[in-house]
Amino acid sequence: MNEKNQIQRAKEIAMLAATTLDNKKGMDVTTLEVGEQTILADYFVLATGTSNTHVRALADEVEFKLREELNIEPSHIEGASGNAWTLLDYGCVVIHVFTSQARDFYKLERLWSGNEIKFEGGVEE
Repeated sequence: MNEKNQIQRAKEIAMLAATTLDNKKGMDVTTLEVGEQTILADYFVLATGTSNTHVRALADEVEFKLREELNIEPSHIEGASGNAWTLLDYGCVVIHVFTSQARDFYKLERLWSGNEIKFEGGVEE
């Protein structure tokens, strides 16, 4: 896959993850384009759940949707056992689902400020 196709695939994954999180009532869904600043990923998708159970449900739904619609699996999952932060690593996209307390503590938006992009209805604004 060439670089242009890889970037487009990463955007597709990020858009579907963000839309899924929003549809499942995730709060403050944010997509950060970080590919220019790090080799870790092209996008971070962040969302807040109302409880540890909601965090797990959000992460499970994203994992299900990406498997069903894009035929991909995360290469790594952290915090899946009822923690305040669950991370799904898809290589080019890393999805972070937090409780509000964990999101306030880690402040990833502040670390990667200026990189937020918006997706509305599957289209970048």
